[in-house]
Amino acid sequence: MTVEDLLLTPTGLRFGGRVYPCVIGKGGIRRDKQEGDGATPVGTHHIVGMYYRPDRLSPPVSWAVPIGPRDLWCDDPAKAAYNHAVTAPFDGSHERMYRADPLYDLILVTDWNWPVARAGKGSAIFIHQWRRPGYPTEGCVALKRSDLHSIAARLTPRSRLIVRERG
Repeated sequence: MTVEDLLLTPTGLRFGGRVYPCVIGKGGIRRDKQEGDGATPVGTHHIVGMYYRPDRLSPPVSWAVPIGPRDLWCDDPAKAAYNHAVTAPFDGSHERMYRADPLYDLILVTDWNWPVARAGKGSAIFIHQWRRPGYPTEGCVALKRSDLHSIAARLTPRSRLIVRERG
């Protein structure tokens, strides 16, 4: 582990000498992550990308990529684009990245089951804004908006999300 890493602990997400309150997937932490289980997968996940809504905020780092209304994420294991960014129109199951709510105004993308995705192992483990404290995600890690922005501004392309089994 390095100072650039984010460590998920029982009390929050540790980064830069602080522990930030966060929420995880409604399925808990699992070593055997599957599509649709709502779990946050155990492992060391590199931060491989950052997306932001340019109509709502400025890029927190130079390598952040703007998203627009046609940007989607494929969560369809039957498609070649499974667990990759795609553009509308798209005929497979997908998640809209450009949302009406603020949850995906800033998205940190991990390398969970990426770039070569195995069908059914789960797609898109993001770090994003939470709905509210204590409200779980579908498997992602989510934080308060100000904490997410603070962390994002200090990440490097070498940063990783480390998730260990609890117990």
